[in-house]
Amino acid sequence: MTTEKNISLSTSDIEKENVSCLYRITKNLASSANLQHSLGRIVAILSEEKEMDNGTITIVNPMTGELEIEVAHGISAEARRRGRYRVGEGITGKVVSTGEPILVPQIGEEPLFLNRTRTRGDKRKKESSFLCVPIKAGSQCIGALSVDRNYQDNLGVQSEQDLRFLTVVSGLISQTVQRVQKANEEKEALRRENSQLRRELSSKNRIRDIIGTSSRMQEVFEMIHRVADSNATVLLRGESGTGKTLVAKALHYKSHRADGPFVVVNCSALPETLLESELFGHEKGSFTGASERKKGRFEQARGGTLFLDEIGEISPAVQIKLLNVIQERTFQRLGGTETIKADIRLVAATNRDLETAVSEMHFREDLYYRLNVFPVYLPPLRERRTDILLLAEYFLEKYCKENKKQIRRISTSAIDLLTQYHWPGNVRELQNCMERAVLICDSDSIGAVHLPPTLQSPDSIHAGGNLSLAVAVENFERDMIIDALKHTRGNQTKAAKYLDTSLRIINYKIHGYGIDPRQYKVKK
Repeated sequence: MTTEKNISLSTSDIEKENVSCLYRITKNLASSANLQHSLGRIVAILSEEKEMDNGTITIVNPMTGELEIEVAHGISAEARRRGRYRVGEGITGKVVSTGEPILVPQIGEEPLFLNRTRTRGDKRKKESSFLCVPIKAGSQCIGALSVDRNYQDNLGVQSEQDLRFLTVVSGLISQTVQRVQKANEEKEALRRENSQLRRELSSKNRIRDIIGTSSRMQEVFEMIHRVADSNATVLLRGESGTGKTLVAKALHYKSHRADGPFVVVNCSALPETLLESELFGHEKGSFTGASERKKGRFEQARGGTLFLDEIGEISPAVQIKLLNVIQERTFQRLGGTETIKADIRLVAATNRDLETAVSEMHFREDLYYRLNVFPVYLPPLRERRTDILLLAEYFLEKYCKENKKQIRRISTSAIDLLTQYHWPGNVRELQNCMERAVLICDSDSIGAVHLPPTLQSPDSIHAGGNLSLAVAVENFERDMIIDALKHTRGNQTKAAKYLDTSLRIINYKIHGYGIDPRQYKVKK
């Protein structure tokens, strides 16, 4: 009677312990937003509440089909990396392949126990039992949960209870994993839908000869579409080299004046006396050297668009005459009396801070307001970094055709330099950089060595400090693998052959560096 009572009390205590442990596990799964952190807490709770050591959750990697340790309690990162199995291999692999739990009473006596993590010495093997249960998603086994227990001669009821308990825990893990995967799939679907909408918007707003898909450029394209077909004066703002001339052309060729002339005047390239003549024209004999009548740019641009570049550089005298033309839409040639109608669409551009120039009395306030009817700001290249690679590839193709070269791509190391550089000269500097690279490149890809020294200075590459030899080697190795995957369209077997190494080493390196080969596959 006494023995039966003790056993009954013991069983009751175990059940209470299980309920307490399950409560903590369920609470953890419900409250944690990070799946890996949540799974890590589960194996820690098993160790604290149930004295189940070396708790490990192993998941099938859908890319490789191998079992990899997702989280483990009391095991080093290096040991976790070693703990990889094929389905059917070892105890864990067998549990995943059969979908049935396995109990190994004494690890040291089980030949199927591989100890890949090398965390159990001979003494530990003799003192430990190993329990492993499958983690299932419906009828499919997606991984396994395993723990160590202190070895006991008489396992009996407790071991069966432990297996049942771990099976319940694995069910909770499965539900959480499926919930997170579903949420991730929904996020991915939303991301794809958003990306599709962006592509459609980009296609709708696409301006020929202007490269860019970034949000900043989408705003510019939208502004161009809104104002292109009107007669409103447009003021293009932005740093030198951002593409103001291209935008001015886009405004002209998307307007109802597209069949008319597009006339450009660089206001900073001409002295005051010549600029006035260039803009308004002159009559014969109006000044020394005026041997015949000349039409000015306002007259030449009749029915079309006049683009005044660097408008902030014109002198006060020219500012007054320009203001009168914009207000009255009429002008007279130098030395003439005939009033000529200015049938033009005016687009101006500047890289100067006109507001400061107005406050300092260097630029007329009334002219500023006449020009600033519809301002369009062109962002510098450093504010649209997602467009850098698009532009670089465009210029690569352009200069390869011009120089009859067969350069197929830009290497990963070169891409890194291009995207990290701050581009003070903007798109024009990138264009010159790619032309230089094409001219000096003798291989089939643009490498970091082909880029100008300014892009390879320590300040532009890693301002945070010196690069260690180990990190430099890792970066070089990662770049080689990524280049190989690009070359083989994400095929790891072909990449291994391309690099003259084994598939096993390539797979190991890919996982070690966190590279996703799927992103290099050809999209159909």
